[in-house]
Amino acid sequence: MNQLNSQSNNGNIPALECRNVSQTFMIKSGIFAEKQPLKAVEGVNLSVNRGEVIAIVGESGCGKTTLAKMLLGLLPPTTGEILLDGIPINSVSILDIARKVQPVFQDPYSSLNPRKTIKSIISLPLKVHNIGTEIEQKNRVEEYMRLVGLPNRLIHSYPNQLSGGQRQRVAIARALIMEPKIIVCDEPTSALDVSVQAHILNLLQDLRKKLNLTYAFISHDLAVVEHLADWVAVMYLGRLIEFGKATDVFRDPKHPYTQALLESVLTPDASLGLPEITLGRGLPNPLSPPSGCYFHPRCPKSSTECSEKSPLLKKEKNYSIECHLYN
Repeated sequence: MNQLNSQSNNGNIPALECRNVSQTFMIKSGIFAEKQPLKAVEGVNLSVNRGEVIAIVGESGCGKTTLAKMLLGLLPPTTGEILLDGIPINSVSILDIARKVQPVFQDPYSSLNPRKTIKSIISLPLKVHNIGTEIEQKNRVEEYMRLVGLPNRLIHSYPNQLSGGQRQRVAIARALIMEPKIIVCDEPTSALDVSVQAHILNLLQDLRKKLNLTYAFISHDLAVVEHLADWVAVMYLGRLIEFGKATDVFRDPKHPYTQALLESVLTPDASLGLPEITLGRGLPNPLSPPSGCYFHPRCPKSSTECSEKSPLLKKEKNYSIECHLYN
């Protein structure tokens, strides 16, 4: 079991907390085959305090998006519980969850209704929650458009009349208009041009400081994570295998998987060429995970113990790792 904690100086209740959260799906591998359990998320424990950013990173298929759906209350955990400000998420209605937690999705081209104007899209949460009159809602939409850097002249435009960066700003304004405390960002810049990504990231940073927001940032782009995150949780095949302050993880990654991820990051220095990727063969079949340490078939440092025995969690102050090399 993983145990991650980013404790604040004032000892307040975490804004967001997962306690031994798992998600298992029953999947058929063929037409006549019996259903098999697929552990998309397994035994995750983490917490993040008000105003902090925790980034959850890993390859595609590692369980990041499934975890994001559970944090948003869209998918109940199979086991374990998720708490918002110390309150179990399963004890409150979905409308109450939406007041505290809002998403910013990966693709602004598909997350906005093409038949609705920008005013209708941003004001939709207010209408669902029956907040304010028509005039008050319009004024609030204009306020949040200014906050995210959108000119007021776009209020009656449609998504197809906007650029990718402008559409993502609309999505951010829609997420913020209910004044939530937590924003779950599921790779919010990966569908944007590189030139636009920096503007959106800087906007997220500015909004975090202005509104004291807490971010759960789901990403596979380590360059983005390094720019934004306070804490980094590395996920592999549904498990959190390394956790620590972002500065520590990037300066001295300990788990072989984290090391390989960082070595695979492209550098702007053309003289260095393409990075060496040391992850070996692809991600194992999640329907039949390896014995022992899940990462051992791809690990250059694996031993017999790694293939036979699951690693125990080693936890130090502000750092956790699940690897036989550190037991």
